[in-house]
Amino acid sequence: MGEPEHIRSTYNDIHNIIRGASDKIASEFKPDMFIAIGGGGFFPARVLRTFLKDSSTKRNIPIQAIGLSLYESLPGTTAEQLGNQVIRTQWLGPDSGKRLLGRRALIVDEVDDSRKTLQYALHELQKDVETELQLLPESERDLQRTKFAVFVVHNKLKPKLGELPPNTP
Repeated sequence: MGEPEHIRSTYNDIHNIIRGASDKIASEFKPDMFIAIGGGGFFPARVLRTFLKDSSTKRNIPIQAIGLSLYESLPGTTAEQLGNQVIRTQWLGPDSGKRLLGRRALIVDEVDDSRKTLQYALHELQKDVETELQLLPESERDLQRTKFAVFVVHNKLKPKLGELPPNTP
């Protein structure tokens, strides 16, 4: 088995892929927040914002950014960490759980290669929300629990090292 053929996509190809996915996202998930994984998730999140509006206000959906690195050599990282350990370089801030409560957040990235970055992002964001939920009366927790979904422009067809919960859209 040889190397897979590389696909060379134009800006318009990628724009149209995102446009095509936006109808399904709007009907099945209805996000009210995008969380772009930097740096690759910024562009698809911005294009999605062109096609998706907040269903209740008809306004633009806000884009928040988190910085995660799996393959980039950063100051202080070791050769063993590259490709093996997700490094957090930017987060939503000290009150990220509070900012996420009750939201429908779509995590956006450009490529799902190993799924490690997406697994890390979802797990850590859910952890932040759960910490904040514990401060609420038990009767309010289910109503305020954040709904998460994931969108990637290109899902590489290969075995994944990370996992997402099976019910994650």
